[in-house]
Amino acid sequence: MPFVKVNGTHTLECASGLNLMTLLVRSGYELNNACGGRGVCGKCKVRIPNTSESEFSKTEKMFLTPEEQRQGIRLACMVRVRQDLEVETLSREKEYAVLAEGHLPEWATEQSKDPAKSGEYGIAADVGTTTVVCRLIHLETGKTADTAASVNDQKKFGLDVLSRISYEQDHPEFGRKELQDAIVGNLNRLIEGMCRRQELFPESIRRIAISGNCTMVHMLLGADAVPLGKAPFIPVLKGAQRCFAGEIGLKPEGAELYCIPAVSAYIGGDIVAGAYICGLKKLPGNVLFVDIGTNGEIVLAQDGEMNSCSCAAGPALEGMNIQQGMRGETGAIEDVEIRPDGIHLKVIGGGPAEGICGSGILAGIKELLRCGVLRKSGVFVHPDRLPEGDERKEYLQVNPEDGTRSVRLQENPVPVNITQKDIRQVQLAKGAIRSGIEILLENNGLDPSMLDEVMIAGQFGSHLPQEDLTGVGILPEEVRERIHYVGNTALTGAVAALLSEGVRREMEALAKEIGYTELGETPEYEYRLAEWLEFPK
Repeated sequence: MPFVKVNGTHTLECASGLNLMTLLVRSGYELNNACGGRGVCGKCKVRIPNTSESEFSKTEKMFLTPEEQRQGIRLACMVRVRQDLEVETLSREKEYAVLAEGHLPEWATEQSKDPAKSGEYGIAADVGTTTVVCRLIHLETGKTADTAASVNDQKKFGLDVLSRISYEQDHPEFGRKELQDAIVGNLNRLIEGMCRRQELFPESIRRIAISGNCTMVHMLLGADAVPLGKAPFIPVLKGAQRCFAGEIGLKPEGAELYCIPAVSAYIGGDIVAGAYICGLKKLPGNVLFVDIGTNGEIVLAQDGEMNSCSCAAGPALEGMNIQQGMRGETGAIEDVEIRPDGIHLKVIGGGPAEGICGSGILAGIKELLRCGVLRKSGVFVHPDRLPEGDERKEYLQVNPEDGTRSVRLQENPVPVNITQKDIRQVQLAKGAIRSGIEILLENNGLDPSMLDEVMIAGQFGSHLPQEDLTGVGILPEEVRERIHYVGNTALTGAVAALLSEGVRREMEALAKEIGYTELGETPEYEYRLAEWLEFPK
């Protein structure tokens, strides 16, 4: 049985032939595992000294530069352990700003004072695919005593829900339990930290309200999530879920746990919370609510009558499936401006860039379209087509080996490019969201000019200026002046549900009232998707 020595300090015993990524993830090591080990993201880089050229797979040769191969850089998901190895992990956890604020109207938290609750607290939590945010709430006053947030610990199993569902399916003997343990441990750590800071006994927490997408709720409660990843996409859990925290390993064990109900497999309790907290049922006119992320969830309200759809945008808009993509963390390019004197970058945390996040890639594409470097088809112009002395020649690149084109954003200390493949990934993501919006509008007798308001919710959407959303075609140009940002409504909806049984009942009724359109079953969807792959003129 081979042994794997990790980072020169710890030695792991390994079954012969076991995948190196599986070994490292199960042993608690940090890996940039965007695709869940499917070999399509090229992010899970490790260093294995003395690797011979013959050991590199075709996938590794596609993702790794010749210099990286010379240094012994490998993709962990492509390595089978058949002999003793020394491995150096390269992923490092960085600071990541998590959105904890959102729209919270007074009517959503109104309740009578109850002296019996003077020493009691509750937890409102937004359990998202990417991040987990908790608020410690005083149950008598409804005021926030503390807030805590982190990246979702399930990231080591993949950055999107389909990757995590695949992990559960591929590892039936332990996958479901590992996914549950990761998110339960994540919540326990955040709750314990808040109690410690506020000098509270954990037993003073009497209630926990969870807002999350359907997959996250299944994984939190230890339910089978595999049916959510394949047609007909029927959830095992239906309606609101109630139990005691201790039944799933949460602390304090005696706290009542409530999970906001979903509409369907891909319109979850987080969207129900957002629809409730934004008062979509009560608003006059035509209002579009959009949560942009790995999935694009859309709710259209017409004088209070609601219909919804969900589009599989993929992880490109969150910086993944991009050659040098990363989360919105320190070192990520978050904005790009092209001026006559060159390309100017805004980098999170300042200093040189290490990669580019979703908001940065959209800003870059908007600028490349504006400057005529990128055609609306998504193809870069060839530098030879530009006149002599044109400053755009300075950053347009052509690979002499295969003729592929890219734009160099930064040369040193780390070269950062936007590649033709990156453009294609963004096209697929924005095409999915825009075609979903267009179909939802058409099915309900509307066109974009008839929208009175567009609400943008969620972590990713909050970082996108109106000009970027419309500039690349995610949203129609007609609505630019009608866009406003409502923040983390999944969390504020959880706060409202925590404080009021009446709110919980209203959310349960709302979930049943929201109609759902399965885009994959819509005859014109593929045509509309192809139509909206192009960028605006």
